[in-house]
Amino acid sequence: MLHSQFNCVSEMPPSIMWCIRWAVCLSLILTLIPRSRGSTLNCHKMCICASNIVSCSKMNLTMVPSDLPNYTAVLDVSFNGITGLRAQWTKHKLPNLHNLLLSHNGLSFISSDAFIFVKQLRYLDLSSNKLRQLDEFIFEPLINLEVLLLYNNQISQIDRTAFSGLSGLQKLYLSQNQVSRFPLELLKDKSRLDKLSLLDLSSNRIKVLPIKDLQALPAWIKNGLYFHNNTLICDCELYSLMAHWYIRRLNSAVDFKDEHTCVHPSPDKRVLRLYDLNTHMNCSTFKETDQEAYLEQTLNLSCDTKQRKMTKTWMLPGNILVPPNINQSDTNNDKFVNNGSLEIKSIRPEDSGVYTCFAVSEYLNETLYVVVKVHNFTLNGNSETLNTAYTTLVGCLASVVLVLIYLFLTPCRCFCCPDQGKKNQHEDSIHSSMLSATPTHEDMATKAELNRHVAFIDPKDLQGQNGKLNPNGDEEVDEEAMQGKGKRKKSVADSISSVFSDTPIVV
Repeated sequence: MLHSQFNCVSEMPPSIMWCIRWAVCLSLILTLIPRSRGSTLNCHKMCICASNIVSCSKMNLTMVPSDLPNYTAVLDVSFNGITGLRAQWTKHKLPNLHNLLLSHNGLSFISSDAFIFVKQLRYLDLSSNKLRQLDEFIFEPLINLEVLLLYNNQISQIDRTAFSGLSGLQKLYLSQNQVSRFPLELLKDKSRLDKLSLLDLSSNRIKVLPIKDLQALPAWIKNGLYFHNNTLICDCELYSLMAHWYIRRLNSAVDFKDEHTCVHPSPDKRVLRLYDLNTHMNCSTFKETDQEAYLEQTLNLSCDTKQRKMTKTWMLPGNILVPPNINQSDTNNDKFVNNGSLEIKSIRPEDSGVYTCFAVSEYLNETLYVVVKVHNFTLNGNSETLNTAYTTLVGCLASVVLVLIYLFLTPCRCFCCPDQGKKNQHEDSIHSSMLSATPTHEDMATKAELNRHVAFIDPKDLQGQNGKLNPNGDEEVDEEAMQGKGKRKKSVADSISSVFSDTPIVV
């Protein structure tokens, strides 16, 4: 049998025999050459395999090992020379892989399809590489990702959709990069990450913060929002923001107190400690504001704690505990707890005071105080405050207008009717005698102390003077008093008094 096979081989054409010999030689050569770094996984030479952990750290790899076992849960390829993460870095799905470590590799490129086979990742470390930008939807397949490390790169551009789809992300580290724009889309609007509790933007190139938007964030987000060691422009609003956070003892403000600095807007660009701006820029000292309300209003008091999912209990002014089992459907109670917040229906002035919230969790106990001030008036239908100062001003203006009308728009006297004219003249004279303030002289008072009469000058007697005073100071005047008639010399002071037709003369 063997002899027949040998004869068959010996009878082959020389060309086929030559090809067979070269194939055998090539296979022998390939077996002698060591396998390149990054080829099929070899747990004895290339990596360390411990159960479901594959560690290939510091193995001078230029690409991720292929043919990883399906049970791989942790893959560590840090401290290698992997410069790019392409879509084919794994040939099949790794449904159990939840930790991927790629730090310290000089990584500068990530394919948009690099994570389609590892959708179960919960921890991804891309720190200490050479990434310069984050393209749109680059992390979108990682719907289960909880921690993403991108610190110590060269990132200067972040697309607004780069983190879209990371609905489970809780911690994002972007420190020690070249980021110049605060990524507000991560914290508000439709693109916000609902579970994000830590965002590290420290040691970047951010100059301006969205102060108003940051003030509106809940405390559990602000507690993990780090932006120290940036090139922020010094501003009193920035000081007020951080002073409030420091009073609340938020971790982001307390842990790195000495590293919160800003650049003074002066030409010398001095770097100042942020908490010293009250002396360098005369910023006013921060003070907590009271919660204001109006009569019959429904007030909602939030227990803004530094952590989520805490058990909260409320206490009213006077140390009255609000029972936790009271709900909104109970019409007999106007104060009840709804999802940790205290709601007060039809608030009244006696509801003013200090409300206390006690929050308890497995790792933290926190006490918050809310001061409520109830104004003694209501809001109108348009929700505008009844401004008493405004109504007072309107009343004053109306009074001034009425006085001006009385002084300058009084009805004209009717002299065409003799009887009516005399009647009106008599009435005007009576009113004038009551309202006029004529000059008084001591000599007149002493002479006419016992016998004084009030007389009125007939307008016909003044027609010749044409409104002028008598220069001689003496004038004969016929006066009809209340008790009789008489004549007297008028002094200059009396002549001055008589210029006005309705002015009484004391004689």
